[in-house]
Amino acid sequence: MTLTIAALVERFPDFRVVVLIAEGLRLPAGRPAELEAEIARRETACRRDHGGLELSAIPGVAAWRAAYKGFGIKKTSYRSSVERLVKRVTAGDRLPAVNAFVDAYNAVSLRHVLCVGADDLDRIALPVAFRFSEPGDSFLDMGAEAGEDAEDPPKPGEVVLADTRHVLCRRWNWRQDLRSAITPRTRRALVTIQSNGWGDVEAAAADLSALVATHCGGRVAMAVADRDAPAVTIGD
Repeated sequence: MTLTIAALVERFPDFRVVVLIAEGLRLPAGRPAELEAEIARRETACRRDHGGLELSAIPGVAAWRAAYKGFGIKKTSYRSSVERLVKRVTAGDRLPAVNAFVDAYNAVSLRHVLCVGADDLDRIALPVAFRFSEPGDSFLDMGAEAGEDAEDPPKPGEVVLADTRHVLCRRWNWRQDLRSAITPRTRRALVTIQSNGWGDVEAAAADLSALVATHCGGRVAMAVADRDAPAVTIGD
């Protein structure tokens, strides 16, 4: 499996991403009690560390706001995935309960204040690239409300994550495509943990690997893409 960030390196030289391949997954029904307790601890820590602060004062959030401005997003109408999680939790809400794998990577995102996303590896067409949007790019918004048209192609110049068929995530890490979402049937997953000038992606990757091993089974392999090594290959 190959992933490249080569198209972004010149404009965003501080972009780093850990790419993880999780295989042999067995997702439990519901959220295990131990994972629930760990998530609650992280929510409490988030409120303690960031509650009462302006979101722009949190380094991990500020780094992604700056990155979004770099490709034309000047308002907070579109927030990075980690900003939305931090805002939700500091407002008193819980992290969403989706499935054990998604819940685990959201917990990692919250703790490390880094953007994390995942796709079902058996539902994407390799290779994968972080790049700028192209004419004809297709995207089905997994966050579309009932009755809304989920087809929502990216605007020109957006940073996207894409496979060879369609966009997997719009606005870098804003929202993911419905077609490759992680479900209880997922057995292999592609995960990206992303930083842009702030944050320890390796520590976050170790954290996620431990949570996945404990609560979702399977095994994890990883590699880091950055300006010095913009393309990485894991496995075959």
